[in-house]
Amino acid sequence: MVMFSATWPLLVHQLAQEFMDPNPVKVVIGSEDLAANHDVMQIVENRVLVFVLYKWETKRVENMLQERGWNVVSMHGDKAQNERTKALSLFKKGSCPLMIATDVAARGLDIPDVEVVINYSFPLTTEDYVHRIGLTGRAGKKGVAHTFFMQQNKGLAGELVNVLREAGQIVPADLLKFVTHVKKKESKIYGAHFKEISVNAPKPKRTTFNDSDDD
Repeated sequence: MVMFSATWPLLVHQLAQEFMDPNPVKVVIGSEDLAANHDVMQIVENRVLVFVLYKWETKRVENMLQERGWNVVSMHGDKAQNERTKALSLFKKGSCPLMIATDVAARGLDIPDVEVVINYSFPLTTEDYVHRIGLTGRAGKKGVAHTFFMQQNKGLAGELVNVLREAGQIVPADLLKFVTHVKKKESKIYGAHFKEISVNAPKPKRTTFNDSDDD
């Protein structure tokens, strides 16, 4: 009889003694002390903000996490102002370190020490994406932003790639598969014919005309 176990806690030890030969051969790979796979990057976070796109998503994700024992609050447009204020206060104080929110929380809020932002569903614009992830990594601190990018978001793949590259981030190969071309952002005044001017472009020359009809 052969028995395998990834760990060796007391209960497993007792189980082995009950079913195995009184003098079994014991083979240990690595240490008998509790240890994790060294190829797994382990991250422990204290304050996490999860963004979703729709109000019904907020309720669904919040209920799912609560059913699994997580202490979680939420913010969305259907909540009264006093409910939003209470949820934000609990999150900021750290008494409830997990908040689910729509983009109502992406702008105009000062939430210190947010360690992780998770885009559970991608926003409608890359501007909203930038505002979302900007809630972490503030005041000289580092932050982490995780984003789930789906097939239905492929229209924004090119803009997202540009944002990642500008920030010196790694662009996943799977994301590049969505990119056929990057649509140039149009000017609200001049439309698609608008040409952005580089900050290094030469300054325009000023020409002065006098009032003489002979010149």
